[in-house]
Amino acid sequence: MTKKYRVTLMPAEREELERLLARGKADVRKIKHAQILLKADETDDGPAWSDVRQRFVEEGLASALSPYRGGTRVYERKLDGAQEAHLIALACSAPPDERARWTLRLLAQRMVELAYVDTLSYETVRQTLKTERPATAPQADVVHPREALGGVRLPHGRRAGGPPPPV
Repeated sequence: MTKKYRVTLMPAEREELERLLARGKADVRKIKHAQILLKADETDDGPAWSDVRQRFVEEGLASALSPYRGGTRVYERKLDGAQEAHLIALACSAPPDERARWTLRLLAQRMVELAYVDTLSYETVRQTLKTERPATAPQADVVHPREALGGVRLPHGRRAGGPPPPV
């Protein structure tokens, strides 16, 4: 069987891997990948084991040592602005007669029934509704019970409501 990817480490790369293993203070997966690369090395100094690391050959040492694949995933939006508005309006409306409240699956199903979208998963509904939150109320409009104010410090540094009750 011919090898598709051959690992040949430069002396500096081999030293870096050996230093990483000698130090022993790294992520376990990173250490395992370093061990595999050293065993797969086909130079005169390496044992040339058959476990060949494709990432090393294609992307280099740093990528081969990384336990995670690089980059962040970017997903395209499932709903446009108008569809999101319809979903939010539907979620704010009264639920169907036989239900006490809307469920994510029921909202997804109703959006398809109303022909706003062809298909829609309940997870997309969840993520859309999660991102659309109303603004929080201004602090001046929040009312606290008297018992809760005993431990709260006001901006001037004193406690609200006077001294705490005797114990």
